[in-house]
Formats: sequence, structure tokens, C-alpha cells
Amino acid sequence: MALIVQKYGGTSVGTPERIRNVAGRILATQREGNSVVAVVSAMSGVTDNLIKLSRAVSEQPTDREMDVLLSTGEQTTIALTAMAINALGGRAISLTGAQAGILTDGLHTKAKIANITPRQIRKYLNDGVIVIVAGFQGQTLQGTITTLGRGGSDLTAIAIAAALKAHNCEIYTDVDGVYTCDPRIVPRARKIDVIAYDELLEMAGSGSKVMQSRSVEFAKKFNVPFEVRSSFNQNRGTIVKEENPSLEKVVVRGVSIERKQAKVTITNVPDTPGTASRIFTALADANVVIDVIVQNVSVSGATDISFTLSQDELDKLGGLLDEVVREIGAGTVAEQSGIAKLSVVGIGMRTHSGVAATLFEALGKGGINIQMISTSEIKIAVIIDEAKIAEAANLAHEAFGLAGPAAA
Repeated sequence: MALIVQKYGGTSVGTPERIRNVAGRILATQREGNSVVAVVSAMSGVTDNLIKLSRAVSEQPTDREMDVLLSTGEQTTIALTAMAINALGGRAISLTGAQAGILTDGLHTKAKIANITPRQIRKYLNDGVIVIVAGFQGQTLQGTITTLGRGGSDLTAIAIAAALKAHNCEIYTDVDGVYTCDPRIVPRARKIDVIAYDELLEMAGSGSKVMQSRSVEFAKKFNVPFEVRSSFNQNRGTIVKEENPSLEKVVVRGVSIERKQAKVTITNVPDTPGTASRIFTALADANVVIDVIVQNVSVSGATDISFTLSQDELDKLGGLLDEVVREIGAGTVAEQSGIAKLSVVGIGMRTHSGVAATLFEALGKGGINIQMISTSEIKIAVIIDEAKIAEAANLAHEAFGLAGPAAA
């Protein structure tokens, strides 16, 4: 008898009808001779509504109480899903994250899983019961409710699969799997059959919203292969696993885009040890998340430093950088919004040359100017004008031969 962990996202359980559909899928999986643990998210839109409710009663609700509030979204779904399975003649029971044995640190709203003791889950599975677990949540050693951050239900499912040594882990969502690019941007994008953890990590960190990055990191760390597939059909999805030599034959696996980025440039920064540290320590202390960083060649003892961040993060800067600039004796601070990031990803880059040349040539022929470039072992990212991002994605997708057959 195989043990299968399934995860269903918010859109998959967004209505009573969809919950009944999910209940039928879960029950069918058990009746095929498997033990099943299902992790579910809050119904689509519920979390956003709970956040709005919190703002209606408090301008600055505490993180602790936000966790208590937001955890109720998943608790509603687990109860409804268990009810639906029982109504179909199955036997199911719902467990909160705490009841499932998920222990976290004390960082509210973005807690990390410290340990899982799935005794309750195993007990019910041994009795032939389907276990429905609330995603996105756990508790501290002191019994305080915590949440794992947006997309945390993915992490819950991967972590439970690791703890139970499940035979399969299936991540159900509203798409058929991981695509070579967002099909809404590149109509000829195709589904990827198999992808390495590192490739999906880079794509998730570059704008692909299929999986939460932390869940992929966890899967890689504990070697938990999983499949991303749709809850609305029976099609096979994308298998995510450790890389092997056959995966390296594909040079570029996919193209990701990230809109609503901003660039900040600090001019005439003294080229002395510790200066860059002073700038980025101040940003870190303000919880500003930085992406691409570029420093120009020093001229006459000074240089320019540019970095990108989400456009939403600009509000956190305020007069922070002006103060730092005065302290270090730099020049001016210039902010530019309306830019985007395009990334091409593939583990085959480690053993193949010419990827950068192909990308730059494709963008150049399209008349698209590159403002910044960032590279890693398996990724090349460029910062361009946001108005050109869709055209750039299609050009890159075509240049690397990623397109599937034309739509009928």
C-alpha cells in the first residue's frame, strides 16, 4: 500500500462544488489502494478577506493575532473537505497544523518548520482514515499558533511527505504543471515534463508563481520528489526531482518574468572598504529585500552602485538612503520604476556555452535595451523596460527553441 500526500491550493477548493470535486479525487486515490494525507489551503479569496477584516478593526494588528486570524481560513477548508469525503461514503478526519505535529519557530507570519512529529497522522492512517491537514500553519513549543507565509501550504505538504517518507507527493493547483514561460505572456509556452529542484528554485525566485521557493528548497534538502498538476483534469503534470545527467542535455529549461521592479542608483560612492556594507546593512535593517546589484568600475576613487527591488519596497526607503549618502559622502540617489526582470534558467548552462550571446542577440534584434545583467551558474537575468517585457519573453522563448506547437 502506497502512502500519497496531496496538496490542494485555494482555487482548487474555492467553492463548495470544487471542494466536493477534491473530495472525490482524494477518495478515489484511497480506493485505488493507497493511504492518503491531503493538505489544503484556505478557499480562494478567504485570506485576503481576513486581512481586510483585520485592517477594519486595527491599523496595525499584531503579528501574533494575525496568525491566529489567518489560520482559520485553512481550518474552515479542512473541516469542509472532511465533511465532503464522509458524505461520499469515505472516512476522513481534519487536523490543524498543531494537531498534525508541525512545530515551528516563533517568527510570526513567516515561521520556519523546526520539526514534525506526525504521530496523530500515522494513527489515523493505520485505521484506514483519510487525514486532511491544514496547510500554512503550525505551532511553537509554547503552543502559540504560527503561519508559514504566503504559499505555505506547499511547504506543509512537502514537509509532511518528508516526515512520513511518502511514496508520492502531488501538488494540485489550477495549472497543468510548470511551463517554459507563463502561457498568458507566451502563447506557445509548453508544459515541462521533468525539472530539477535548482531550476524550479531559480524560476520561482525570478517570478514564476507555481511554487513557493521555500517549499522547493525543503524538497531539495530532504530529497522529496513531487509532481505539480491540475486538480481540474487527469493530465500528468511536471515532476520535480534531483538533477541527473539527462536533465543537463536541455540548456535552457524556461523563461521567467517579474514585473513591477524598481532600480535605485547611488552615485559617486567612495571606493573604500566598508562603504557598500554601510549601504546594504541600512537596507537590511529596514527589511528591504534587494535583488540585482551592480557596481561600476571605480573612477578617481568613486563608483556608482545600482540595485533593484520590488516597486512596493520603495516606500520603505523614505529618507533612509539620503541619510546614508550623507554619512558616507556619496553623491545622489536616483529611483526608477517601470522596469522588469527577464530570466532564462537551465542546469545545462553549466556545461554549454553561448547562452548569454543567444539571449543578448535576440533582445538586440528586437530593439530591447538591457539596463542591468545578473548571472548565476544556471541563470542569466536582465533588467529591461517593463513595457517591453512581454515582447522580450517571446523573443527569448523563441531563441532557445522552447516553443510548443502553435495553438489551433
